[in-house]
Amino acid sequence: MDLDSINIENIGIDIGAESGRFINRELSWLDFNSRVLAQAEDPSVPLLERAKFCAIWSSNLDEFFQVRVAGLKDQLAGQFTGTTPDGRTAAQQLHEIRIEVDAQMDRAARCLSGLTVELADADIEILNWDDLDDEDRKFLSGEFDDRIYPVLTPLAVDLGHPFPYISNLSLSLGVLMVDPADGHQRFARLKVPATFGRFLRLPAEHRFVPIEQVVAAHLPTLFPGMEITETVAFRVTRNADLAVDEGEAQDLLAAVEVELRRRRFRSVVRLEVERLVSSEIRNLLIDELDIERDDVYEVDTLLELSSLWDLLAVDRPDLKNPAWKSVNPLPSATTGDQPIDLFARIREGDILVHHPYDSFTATVQEFIWQAANDPKVLAIKLTLYRTSGDSPIVRSLIRAAESGKQVAVVVELKARFDEEANIEWARRLEQAGVHVAYGLVGLKVHAKTCLVVREEAEGVRRYCHIGTGNYNSITARVYTDLGLFTADPDIGVDLTQLFNSLTGYGRNIEFRRLVPAPQGLRRTVTELIRNEAARGTEGRIIIKINSLADADMVEALYEASAAGVDIDLIVRAICCLRPGVGGMSETIRVRSLIGRYLEHSRIYYFGNGEGNGAPAYYIGSADLMPRNLNRRIEALVAVVDPDLRRRLDQILEFNLKDDTLAWDLLADGSWQRVPPQTGFDAHTAFEQLTTAAVS
Repeated sequence: MDLDSINIENIGIDIGAESGRFINRELSWLDFNSRVLAQAEDPSVPLLERAKFCAIWSSNLDEFFQVRVAGLKDQLAGQFTGTTPDGRTAAQQLHEIRIEVDAQMDRAARCLSGLTVELADADIEILNWDDLDDEDRKFLSGEFDDRIYPVLTPLAVDLGHPFPYISNLSLSLGVLMVDPADGHQRFARLKVPATFGRFLRLPAEHRFVPIEQVVAAHLPTLFPGMEITETVAFRVTRNADLAVDEGEAQDLLAAVEVELRRRRFRSVVRLEVERLVSSEIRNLLIDELDIERDDVYEVDTLLELSSLWDLLAVDRPDLKNPAWKSVNPLPSATTGDQPIDLFARIREGDILVHHPYDSFTATVQEFIWQAANDPKVLAIKLTLYRTSGDSPIVRSLIRAAESGKQVAVVVELKARFDEEANIEWARRLEQAGVHVAYGLVGLKVHAKTCLVVREEAEGVRRYCHIGTGNYNSITARVYTDLGLFTADPDIGVDLTQLFNSLTGYGRNIEFRRLVPAPQGLRRTVTELIRNEAARGTEGRIIIKINSLADADMVEALYEASAAGVDIDLIVRAICCLRPGVGGMSETIRVRSLIGRYLEHSRIYYFGNGEGNGAPAYYIGSADLMPRNLNRRIEALVAVVDPDLRRRLDQILEFNLKDDTLAWDLLADGSWQRVPPQTGFDAHTAFEQLTTAAVS
């Protein structure tokens, strides 16, 4: 694969502004987050799960501002005059984002207000300081004096004390006071410590008070002799996108570390503040943070709703979804607790695993552990984009290297918001003797691949895993993902060449069953769509992905629809294609599933395959986004085993049959819930199916 020769800036076609043909990417993402918020509003969802969805909505919005809004503001600052495929300028997008975010924040405030009442009825109380009796206040005052007060640092703002640095996403109190000695008004900022959690727990079970209210109630202790006139909570969001000049960097690891330090001081893109804020504090914060009035979001509820995750620790299973314990799809044929020999099982035939229904621990994690401990294994190669904090997989790789095996890991240092963790993993791996590569200039390594080379009686054999999700044991419990285990020689050769091109050099590589980006994925998917178009009304396409935003891919699907191809798109988040429009997309349907698991797997089905009338199935790491097709190393793999294809058919069927979690995208760009008729819940159905398969 000639990765060094690819000019990533020139991939794709500039189709110009076609506002009627495309839905705006940013507004489509906000629609996705609106569907997440709808889960929090849904009375059929268990109470603590609704609180969780409030937290997810809030965390999602934080990331949206840190990256997407920050990027639009950079365009404005750079006087970029171009428009998106839907015809909007950066300024127009920011204006519409503001309107939609305001509406969602109002919904979130109403939602939390209702949730608080319902939780209280279920004996889980989120209380305000003003609601507490004397005994509760005495307890929290003791907590403040003994634990909280010693770690607080009030920061005055005056001629001798410049306005302090406010860290990204930290919670602060702004305090306005009068000095009785001279009658002058003073301002101070107090950072609310995250050390103690967002909520302080009262002695009685399941009763909580926001920590900032406890701190605010004790301000006279921090500012003795001053007259406190106003206290408001506020929170800032900064531009957090990583901007590494890879062309100039001599050492990518060092360059990323420098950029991480710089990111702490990037510009503020959002100020959240309680709605009761006075004009004095609001204007002071606007001036000192160097922001515009439109960057200020005044809220009617708690700041930082992502902290509602804390409530999931409450031991109330009756207020949560039933716990699901992943099933080992490959039980041992022998008695006892000995795990199955995965290499022997893979030699028998390809294996498809579906997480979280199939256990990640008993399959992917076990595969790498067995490889690390098997004396016949000569080498292990793996791509690492995101992994868990305790990472049993990394520990296995270290063990393998220490035992003398050749271990090579391609660590993506630029995995957004995981940069620091990946730097730490990279160093630990290098210290153990692992060959660590940091990807390629201008390209993120997003492929999910593992290659194990094993010496056997018949000769050297290659065992492969290609997945749709990260090598992360934590997210594997809540993300739906697929993984293919195979000893197919063609895939073994393909993965070997892929890893060699990632750690060394390679040009003009021909792949057999692997479809990589950026070299061939765009071309291959486009050809597969066109092959269906050539079949007209006999064509069939089903694509399940996270996001569809690439304009060329949208146009290719429009052309297939115009030819009469029957097309179903299952798109969890962003979809810029406008379905159901006469003469353009009338044979295209788009749906999204939002439920207890995050739909993350990617499946591509083409009824006519390579144009030979036989269907083609692919799974892998790539969505149909410009970044996946142009600026990332991705990998799709063809699934050829008939049994595994039938399982993919079933996954697609369940997703299309769902009328409990599903939403439909309408021609006007709006989303509506699929009307419930049968009550079919895909997530529940997969759990039941998996249980039945091993019983």
